[in-house]
Formats: sequence, C-alpha cells, structure tokens
Amino acid sequence: MTDPELERWRLVLGAPASELGPLSSGAAGRDAALDWLYGRDGELERRDVRRPGRSGGDGPSLLTTVDWLDEITRLFPRETVERLQRDAVERYEIHDIVTDPAVLERVEPNPALLKAVLQTKHLMNPDVLRLARRIVKAVVRDLMAKMATEVRVAFTGSRNRRPSRWKLARDFDVTRTLRANLGHYRPDERRLYIETPHFYSRTRKHVDQWQVILLVDQSGSMVDSVIHSAVTAACLWGLPGVRTHLVAFDTDVVDLTSEVDDPVELLMKVQLGGGTDIGRAMRYAAGLVERPRRTIVALITDFYEGGSVGSLIRTTRELCEQGTIVLGLAALDEQANPSYDRDTAQRLVDVGASVGAMTPGELAAFVAEHVTR
Repeated sequence: MTDPELERWRLVLGAPASELGPLSSGAAGRDAALDWLYGRDGELERRDVRRPGRSGGDGPSLLTTVDWLDEITRLFPRETVERLQRDAVERYEIHDIVTDPAVLERVEPNPALLKAVLQTKHLMNPDVLRLARRIVKAVVRDLMAKMATEVRVAFTGSRNRRPSRWKLARDFDVTRTLRANLGHYRPDERRLYIETPHFYSRTRKHVDQWQVILLVDQSGSMVDSVIHSAVTAACLWGLPGVRTHLVAFDTDVVDLTSEVDDPVELLMKVQLGGGTDIGRAMRYAAGLVERPRRTIVALITDFYEGGSVGSLIRTTRELCEQGTIVLGLAALDEQANPSYDRDTAQRLVDVGASVGAMTPGELAAFVAEHVTR
C-alpha cells in the first residue's frame, strides 16, 4: 500500500479494513499500537465489526502497557499521545498506566493522567504514590501558570479611557487603533496595516477585606471541579483583600484551608467518591462567615442532593437574607460544561442564590468585581 490517503483510511478503519492491502513499516507500527487500545472496544462486537482472527505462532509477543507507551511516544505526535493516554485511562480503565511504577516512569504528565491519579491513588503503595506525585506536580504547575495570570488580570483594576504606554494584549484598544490607522488601509489588498497600536490604562481599585468560601463536591463525577477549585484557591490565596477557604465534602465535610497554599498536597489528600450531603456543607460554610456582606460562598456541585434538600434550601435562604453572596456553580472546569439537577438549582435561585457555570478565570473576575471598588 503506497497511497498515503488509502493508508490513512486503513489506520482509521483498523484491522477490519486489512483487505485494503499491506501497510508500510511505520504505518504498521501505528496500526498495532492503535489496535492494542481500540481493539478492546466492546462496541465492535455489538456492531458486528469482524476483525481478522489471531492464532498462535512464532510472531511478536503481545504488547505490555510499558511497550505500548514506548511505541506511541515513538510513533505519534505529542497531542495524539495525550489523546491515546486519556482514552486508555478514561475509556478503557487501563489503570496500570498510573499504578505501575515502570509505566509511571515513562508517561508524560497531562490533565487526563492527573484525573486518573486522583481516582486511583487509593490503590497505590507509597513507592507508586511518590512517582504519581510527579504527574500531579507537573500538571498543577502548568495550571497554576495559566490560571494565576487570569487571576492577576482580574485583580489589577478596571480599564479606563486614558491611553497607556504599557503595551499589553489584554488592554488593546481596538476602536482607537482602527480610527488612528485608517490612513493605512489598502483597498486592493482589503487590509488595514497597523502602524501605531493603542492601549487602555488601568486604574487600581480600593480593596475591602472579603471572605471567599469555596465548597467543592468531591464525588467522583466532580473530579475536574476539584482540580480547578484547588488551583483557583491557591491563586486567590494571599491576594490583598481576600481570605480564601477551601472545603471539600461528600457526606462528610473536610476543611482543606490549611493546605490551600500547596495545591499538590491538597489534591493528594482529596478522597473522591461517596455520597453527597450539600446541606451539611452549606451549614459548615455558614459557620465560617464573619461579615455576611463581605462574604462570597461558591458552591461547586452537580446539585444532586443525597441529604435533606429542605435543609439545604433553608441554609441558603438564611445566608442570602443576611447579605452573603451565594454562587451555585454547576461546573468549574475549563470547558464549563454543566450537568446538574436543575430542580434543586432552581429552588436555590428562588431563595436568592445565583446558579450558572464559570471557568476558573470567570470566577476570579466575579470575585474581583465584588472585592475591589
């Protein structure tokens, strides 16, 4: 098979399309690596996808997980490797990717592996946990670098109409720049050439002391929210005018505020799974409130209450009536894809809470808007 397009289709369709012809040596390696993972898909049999039979012989031995990781790293670009690793741990639950020391030494840290570590760390012995911590530390470092910038932007002040000599992309003044450079428009090319860009300046705001209480549902389905809440809390920690609390809950409540400055250690202590008692967590948060009109309670959950919904509604009403801002966040990951109990969420809205979905950057901006004047 020499036609590159035909070869690509052969790789997409997998072993059932082997009659299209033989693959080149490089493509054959990629095909074997893909088949090792996706060949175990139970949907193939349900859809009556017939794969060539295999028989014993003196052919190459079956790939181990370590061999497979080495192969995909050699054969595919980094983005594809991350996708394959994510499918391995999330779709096919190949947990030895994050529980086998020999495998952990080879994997390149990425968010999918961080989630897998948090979901399987209870299966790890101390030696494996030390290796897994490398993944947690690397991914958290990357998230911190990105999210800390978003938080700093939110707290640096509001833009005003005065020009600035500091040329920052986030302060780019599009309208003024277009007007000032209209003379450089070339009709034949239908392009406007920018000779002099213009930027806004920012004004610093007065900062009052506020409490921000993050209540995070640590049930298994909320792993993305747990990760990003931990990093968001770390980014808010130490900012002027903000005192941050981080509380994780299932049927129990665990105050993790003392660990907020070290999100790696914090995430290694989180226990995912179990039931959900949102009302109990809200009552705990109410006990932390010192100045109701200077407090934001951000409840991060899917709103599927395992405890008393009535108790949750009563506590929320009391917080709102005393002037506390209550946010119900249905998701707190970078995509902010909400999946939640809309009936319970609506009942919280009816007593004064606000419910929606925010990315970590949007939450930081919301906090900054209320904390700064």
